[in-house]
Amino acid sequence: MSQNQTKLLFVCMGNICRSPAAECFFRLALQEQGCEEDFYIESAGTGGWHVGNAPDRRMRLAAQKQGLRITGSARQITADDLEIFNTIICMDKDNLDDVISMGGNTEKTKLLLPFIGHESMKEVPDPYYGGEDGFDEVITLIREATKKLAKMLG
Repeated sequence: MSQNQTKLLFVCMGNICRSPAAECFFRLALQEQGCEEDFYIESAGTGGWHVGNAPDRRMRLAAQKQGLRITGSARQITADDLEIFNTIICMDKDNLDDVISMGGNTEKTKLLLPFIGHESMKEVPDPYYGGEDGFDEVITLIREATKKLAKMLG
């Protein structure tokens, strides 16, 4: 991580579904634009239940169907993250509220979909307790959103 890099953190509840997908797909979008070196990207969860675990198997399978790969290891957001990262992108309002209640700056803590100007949805749905179709839909939504985010910031 260098001083000149834009530091961006993606946040969901457990850091095993939505935020690791967003981290990986945003990185891929930046690679496609040739500007990955300008960014430092991570993901984290507001809860610590899955710390150290790989991304959810169902999420990885949904990504594979689209020729994509999700990697990483779950971690919980820390107070240091609130200082280190220039922008904190949350998947839903509960995550945003949790980050703000930890002391997160409201100017740099945003919901992903409204931040990129998505018209019909405000939150990335949590597919964890649903069926496989939910994972497929979330993968498509996150992929499209991170491509748009990369164009905005890259």
